[in-house]
Amino acid sequence: MGTYLTPIITRTRIGLRGLAGKVLAVDALNSIYQFLALIRGPRGEPLRRSDGKITSHLVGLAFRYSRLAIDYSCRFIFVFDGPPHPLKRRELEKRREMRKKAEEEFYRLISLGEYEKAFSKAVVAVTVDDWIIESSKRLIALMGWPVIEAPHDAEAQAAHIVSRGDAWAVATLDWDALLYNAPRLVRYVTITGTEWLPSKQRARRLEPELVEMSVVLEKLGISRRQLVEVAILVGTDYNEGVRGVGPKKALKLIRTYGSIERLPESIKKSIPGYEDVLNIFMKPIVYETYRLEFREPDYEGLEHFLVDENEFSEDRVKTLLERLRRAWGKQLQAHLDMF
Repeated sequence: MGTYLTPIITRTRIGLRGLAGKVLAVDALNSIYQFLALIRGPRGEPLRRSDGKITSHLVGLAFRYSRLAIDYSCRFIFVFDGPPHPLKRRELEKRREMRKKAEEEFYRLISLGEYEKAFSKAVVAVTVDDWIIESSKRLIALMGWPVIEAPHDAEAQAAHIVSRGDAWAVATLDWDALLYNAPRLVRYVTITGTEWLPSKQRARRLEPELVEMSVVLEKLGISRRQLVEVAILVGTDYNEGVRGVGPKKALKLIRTYGSIERLPESIKKSIPGYEDVLNIFMKPIVYETYRLEFREPDYEGLEHFLVDENEFSEDRVKTLLERLRRAWGKQLQAHLDMF
């Protein structure tokens, strides 16, 4: 879920054209969760093949990113989470419990025929298993894009990749990439341009937004370390935060006192061990060396994987393969034009 910083972060709408020709480091699980929540059948159930294995994520990965590749000449580096940091395990356990309750409510509503209400629970009830992760990695590799597994948090590794100039921005909905010092972050990289809001029972129109670290810090008048301390006061995946303190109040506190260390003891006692959380963001564990190889898609392998193994429509897969052929051709031509 990441840290809630939305009210204080400056964003610029750039549209899909603002992504043209860019390489994006994608927070893979962030995208996969979106597909699992939103790509569903008429009764709110995820799409499945005949043996029951879920395929909603494969539909989303194949068709969103092939469209972005052909229409906007984008390329992608998909970064997956590694084993969770010990401090994050408690948060992950809370999320599992929340999803379990939402899943139970989802099936109760389905049994009553209340499909619209059930869909709102489906968005929360999403779970990811080994099949979903491994099948996603296989599909991405067949499409010719690099797959990297981070030591811990995918956003930390993605931020590092962008910082080194191997990608233009981190593509994620979460703000944690900023805390990990990503120079640029792009939100809402989507073709359909809508997001379902469960609490309001409606969808809203979305457009890609660019967030630049230098702009954020200048507007807020704080340092990156202070931004991380604002996040710690609000609460992160690694700590609970201070009760009753949201982004605006946290920002005011840090501006007033300069740091958590100088806060009144009545506030500071609510975040024991904050130094460990600060260190996670300021000195993230990442791989300094990684392999980035953009390859021509394995068209035959893709057809076998999607049609034969996962029961996709042959016509839809032919459309996908044609897109990828054209996108690869455009990429080769652009490379030749450089010489």
